Amino acid sequence: MKVRIPKHKEFLIKFEEGYDKESEAWEELNKIVKDYSVDGKSVYSPSFIEDNEDKVKALQEKYEFTYEIIEK
Repeated sequence: MKVRIPKHKEFLIKFEEGYDKESEAWEELNKIVKDYSVDGKSVYSPSFIEDNEDKVKALQEKYEFTYEIIEK
């Protein structure tokens, strides 16, 4: 059986090795996903990145990680 998964964009988030607040940051990043899903929206929707990039940028300033947007 073949399954076709539509192309979508993802955040690729990286922390420096040994960063002490990494788990705290992941909790907040995962909260963005959870809050988005509460409204019945999918993280695979075409607008997920655009809807949440400002929130990710705000956390980036607080937690010092890098991210890029990739298409899969």
